[in-house]
Amino acid sequence: MSTDIRHTTAQNLSSFIESIGEKKFRCAQIEEWLWKKGVRSFDEMSNLPVALREQLKSNFTFLTSGIAAMVQSKDGTAKFVFNLHDKRQVEGVLIPSDNRVTACISSQVGCPLKCAFCATGTMGFVRNLHSSEIFDQFLLMNKKSQELYNQNITNIVYMGMGEPLLNYESVIRSVQWITSPKGQGLSPSRITLSTVGIASGIKRLADDGFKPEIALSLHCADELKRRRLMPVTESQNFEMLQDALVYLHEKTGKRITIEYLMLKNWNDSLADAKKLFAFCRPFPVKINLIEYNATQSGFEKSNEETVREFIAFLESKNMIVNVRHSRGKDIDAACGQLVKKVK
Repeated sequence: MSTDIRHTTAQNLSSFIESIGEKKFRCAQIEEWLWKKGVRSFDEMSNLPVALREQLKSNFTFLTSGIAAMVQSKDGTAKFVFNLHDKRQVEGVLIPSDNRVTACISSQVGCPLKCAFCATGTMGFVRNLHSSEIFDQFLLMNKKSQELYNQNITNIVYMGMGEPLLNYESVIRSVQWITSPKGQGLSPSRITLSTVGIASGIKRLADDGFKPEIALSLHCADELKRRRLMPVTESQNFEMLQDALVYLHEKTGKRITIEYLMLKNWNDSLADAKKLFAFCRPFPVKINLIEYNATQSGFEKSNEETVREFIAFLESKNMIVNVRHSRGKDIDAACGQLVKKVK
């Protein structure tokens, strides 16, 4: 099978163009078609000579994704199932609010981490997405955002299926093309990468000068309890995780967002709030407390009084706390509910 042209490197594309006797500026033209205009065929590259387009067709291909299904919630949230070139499927979500539209994007088919509260983990892990497949989610949902909300996507969260830092190169390349002036030109500050806490990946982000925001899906600040909730804790213990987050802050100056799912009688006591405060002390954070979305895990969401007390303690310690209410629950589009299913 021919190589997807979006999988080839700039250097390899330049070598190919030179090998067929074309001028180097053709590379910039091709990249503009691929990443700025988001074309899905060589015939759309109208400023290229026909002979060059035929050469590209003979040596490369497009392994494009498509929308298999869409369903819209009563609150306006839209969930999409994407068909990949190999018949696999992933999901993405559009979340409108005020003057923003946030796209929740997947990085893997399934997920290997098996977090107890998350429906995606029940799929198991199938494969990583390529950067072009991640990019396609953005392109396809952006077009739908214009149709549904009369607005382009303004924000992106890598919080869909999968763990982004276990697909590092593809995720980073997709971010580069989404943020590059030669690509979609979205500000890095409008992108958030969410991770369960892969320490080596967090340090690599710091070393690579990663500009988007970072969110840690912590969900429990008691290490033994978190291990039961999130098995990855066994190999990524709290000492490693805190060390990586301190390193990230020192290298980038970033304030880390802590994502904390409020689970009734599990992680929502005052003792849990104290442990969360202790975990966050070594680096600046803002804390998002998340309403639990029902799956078949057996967990329940915390009651409102418990949440208020949890917040009051953290705010008494001068912590920045926000409460995130779920969107798209009626179509299984909320956090932790993505499992390749559309009602």
